[in-house]
Amino acid sequence: MSIKKAGQPAESVGKMRYEMRRKKIHPAYPGWPVIRGRLNIPRVPIGKRHEELLSEAVQRARLAHELGAGEHTAAIMREMLSKAIHHSSRKFKLTIAALAIALVAITGYSLWDIQILKREKSDIDGQIRSIEASLRSGVKGPGEIDGLVDRLDKYQDRAHKLQKSVLYRLGVRSSERDFVEDEIKTLLAEFGAEVYSVPPEFVEQVNRFILQYQGRDRQNMARSLGRADKDLTLVRQVLKENKLPVDLAYVVLVESAFVTEDPSPHGAAGLWQFTEATARAYGLTVDETVDERLDVRKSSRAASRYIRDLILDFGSGSSVMLALAAYDAGPGTVKRAMRRVQDPIKQRNFWYLYRVRALPPETREYIPKVFAAMIIGRNPAGFGFQE
Repeated sequence: MSIKKAGQPAESVGKMRYEMRRKKIHPAYPGWPVIRGRLNIPRVPIGKRHEELLSEAVQRARLAHELGAGEHTAAIMREMLSKAIHHSSRKFKLTIAALAIALVAITGYSLWDIQILKREKSDIDGQIRSIEASLRSGVKGPGEIDGLVDRLDKYQDRAHKLQKSVLYRLGVRSSERDFVEDEIKTLLAEFGAEVYSVPPEFVEQVNRFILQYQGRDRQNMARSLGRADKDLTLVRQVLKENKLPVDLAYVVLVESAFVTEDPSPHGAAGLWQFTEATARAYGLTVDETVDERLDVRKSSRAASRYIRDLILDFGSGSSVMLALAAYDAGPGTVKRAMRRVQDPIKQRNFWYLYRVRALPPETREYIPKVFAAMIIGRNPAGFGFQE
């Protein structure tokens, strides 16, 4: 076999051959050793059954040769090869069958585990519903309320651990909630305020406002998703530039329904309904000749700075939710509600403030209304609006 490549000098080829002889490398099989000038073909281990078939083939070939039928040697070898392949195929089928049995066993065990997880989840959900109903039922003392909330937190911790199970995600999560509640939790997760249990009252309020946007306020929603879509897109872009959740753009729908011409009775104006004092504090010009609250881009940049300050002011966790509350009621009102709670951790927990009704009634309705607008805006066709 030639080892010379096209265009390769003869001197180079000679050196290569010398090196291969010195290192005992065969030119055709460089991975196999050369011993005493002969290629040493490595032995490949074979199974006992294959060895028996090979022995049978050799004996039959010798017999055929002795009887003068040496031309049948190739046929004998093909027959033995077919038997070997068939034997391997049977072993392969047995292996597949064993794997199938193991898979059925594992699946059965997993289904059993899923049923256990479902029962555990059902028990946790039942306890949470009972506690939520107790919190909602009427006036209670601070000690009793805190006891209920502590129990609620423990059940939610158990539920969070349950959610981390792969089997939970595959077999339980897929059928556990309705669409609106699932969207609420998705939004909360995007806001960095993920919880296992949203108060049923909050979910009911969101559903109520969704029906309202589909009914008497349909015109406002349709305008926001239609003629005002250009403004909505611009607001989302500005929020994204400021590293804020883009769905906060639907605050504008609740505040002004994307109508800039009509100022509120309290003197607020523009998409974001800024008062003159807040607008000036965040760099907008408001005087007899110019009102930058009516400028979509400039007012959205000011609103982004304002919301960022509110989030930083209220800290981590549910700070976006507290920022929404403060956007509606004012930072001072929310902080006064927080100060009525003695526990410094709970006073920064939006859901605690919501459950104990520390926030003003208007704010308790404002936030579900914003969530309803967000959910429709994310799924317009599903709620009867053209995308």
